[in-house]
Amino acid sequence: MDMDLEKRVLRKITWRIVPFIMLLYLIAYIDRVNIGFAALTMKQDLGFSASVLGFGAGIFFVGYFLFEVPSNIILHKVGARLWIARVMLTWGLIAGGMAFIHSSTSFYVMRFLLGVAEAGFFPGIILYLSYWFPVRYRASVIALFMAAAPIATAIGSPISAALLEMHGFMNLAGWQWMFLIEAVPALILGVVVFFYMTDRPEKATWLAADEKEWLIQTMQQEHQQKQTHEHHSIIRGLTNPKVLALACVYFGTSAGLYTLGIWAPQIIKELGVSAMTVGFLNAIPPILSVIAMILWSRHSDRTGERTWHVALACLIAVAGLVIAAQTHNALGLIAALSVVNIGISCSKPPLWSMPTMFLSGTAAATGIATINSIGNLGGFAGPAMIGWIKDQTGSFNGGLYFIAGLLVISTVLTLILSASHKTKMNANNASNEA
Repeated sequence: MDMDLEKRVLRKITWRIVPFIMLLYLIAYIDRVNIGFAALTMKQDLGFSASVLGFGAGIFFVGYFLFEVPSNIILHKVGARLWIARVMLTWGLIAGGMAFIHSSTSFYVMRFLLGVAEAGFFPGIILYLSYWFPVRYRASVIALFMAAAPIATAIGSPISAALLEMHGFMNLAGWQWMFLIEAVPALILGVVVFFYMTDRPEKATWLAADEKEWLIQTMQQEHQQKQTHEHHSIIRGLTNPKVLALACVYFGTSAGLYTLGIWAPQIIKELGVSAMTVGFLNAIPPILSVIAMILWSRHSDRTGERTWHVALACLIAVAGLVIAAQTHNALGLIAALSVVNIGISCSKPPLWSMPTMFLSGTAAATGIATINSIGNLGGFAGPAMIGWIKDQTGSFNGGLYFIAGLLVISTVLTLILSASHKTKMNANNASNEA
């Protein structure tokens, strides 16, 4: 009977929460990386070099870094419904304001402000999911949520390319129309969030009484189990060695993710194809990665194994980056970029299932935000270095090797973290037996 109740509850909360947060992340990701398509024509209009584009694209994550932890703490205090609505409304306004940049300085300022506005969204959702889903299901749920990023690339690429064709309409450039139109969904959904999202299981009027009781008790039991082993202060979340190690692992995966999101259209454009063709070719790798990510995370949940699911996925991405740097035809390049997409996408759900296994409460809010804020600086380092290396060498190859090196470091750190954890567990077991 309990198993039937558990399945019923999980089915209800999954259908109520997951498709909606996927939609939110899809819109967020499009607004975050559509600069890659805008650059196809904007760089000529405004005279931007690859270094300016890379730095401006990456400075988003500096604003993100500075305001991520306080944003997530506020979300934990005031609730996801109010805070996510605020996040979406402010980022929608600033994303639309990108249409009016006119110099490198205004570009940098607006990208920085976009990062400030969006700070807290992603880790806020990860924290939000920890309120609703037991840990044994979390990697699969996070995978569904994170599938929105590659889906956003698959959907957004041809849409962004098509909007560039509006060049000259009402005396605006195509990239200006792209920024304006793609900002509208965030503004609309910001209002929807306020009325649709439920902060906690205790407030879920859409669950039956027995369903609500089972969910509340299950989540409270997990919380109490973590309380017997861990402290839950803000300082604990910021200074936990596991948190800092996971942040460094995430740094490499973020560098890879945003290199793809921002520079893949430019890399494909060097094949000499049209912007519309770039849009369709750039949609292929993320479609494949969605399938792989869901299957990979389900296997991680089924086996309970996290370390090798992160490490092997990072190595797959490394192989794809090396192949991409050595490939100069459309078929080979798209195949290589598909391998990179698959590797990076598959690494993230098992990685994000780790923090809430040893942290809860305020420590979870700060820990998750710390991992995301430090890790997302890879989203600054990757695109900025790619742009700088492109200006220095005239090629993307050196930048791709740089990102591959970061992912090798992520792999090594993951294995070290796992070995350290096993050593600590063995020592604790030996102490208990003594």
